[in-house]
Amino acid sequence: MKITFLGTKGYIDSRSRRHFRHTATLITYKNKKIMIDCGIDWAKKVWKIKPDAIVITHAHPDHVWGLKEGSPCPVYATKTSWKSMENYLIREDQRKIIYLSKPNTIFDITFNAIKNEHSLIAPAVSYRISTPQHTIFYSGDVVYIPHVKQALKNAELYIGDAATITQPLVRKKDNHIYGHATIGTQLTWCKKAGVTWAIFTHCGSQIVDHDGRKVAAQIRKLGKQKGIKAKVAYDGMVINL
Repeated sequence: MKITFLGTKGYIDSRSRRHFRHTATLITYKNKKIMIDCGIDWAKKVWKIKPDAIVITHAHPDHVWGLKEGSPCPVYATKTSWKSMENYLIREDQRKIIYLSKPNTIFDITFNAIKNEHSLIAPAVSYRISTPQHTIFYSGDVVYIPHVKQALKNAELYIGDAATITQPLVRKKDNHIYGHATIGTQLTWCKKAGVTWAIFTHCGSQIVDHDGRKVAAQIRKLGKQKGIKAKVAYDGMVINL
């Protein structure tokens, strides 16, 4: 399995050489390419990527607006996300449903969707992504994952939300929380679940607007404190499992 971080920037105005386009990640396995999320930065450019499928975490602009004018391949999303995308120019035969109640097999990769807390308007899911050889956990944008220890169990890699490093971006309304968990909090989840490797994408201004070397050192230090190899992804970074 090859993981390519096509874009690593969150929904912020700032850009840098390392974090230029909205977060999108490409999973390549057995000559098939599955793209996770397709924000507005990827409009038209997604056709050049030539994915065989696109999987959506939630319907915020930096995750789906690149598909407003159509898609080069089937798109997999929850029924809730499809309600927000109903007017997109995606053909009916390309509109595939992601189910939370059962595994979703796309080519030879299994995507187990797990509901997480992030947005009150655009409910999000995380994914356990599995092949016979590997299991990774892809959180997308997240503030809280119910039963997180079980959700991350036996994952060799956690791919998380880098919207904030240490400053909480958490709000509460009608007893529901929304926003983004800190990298520090997500590393605690990994420690509890026994995950020893974490990579963070969807970078916020605390990362994009600052010295990359200093930020990388800060993330490594946070991970080391919890016994986890941690780093920040950058546009074009490739990981081979």
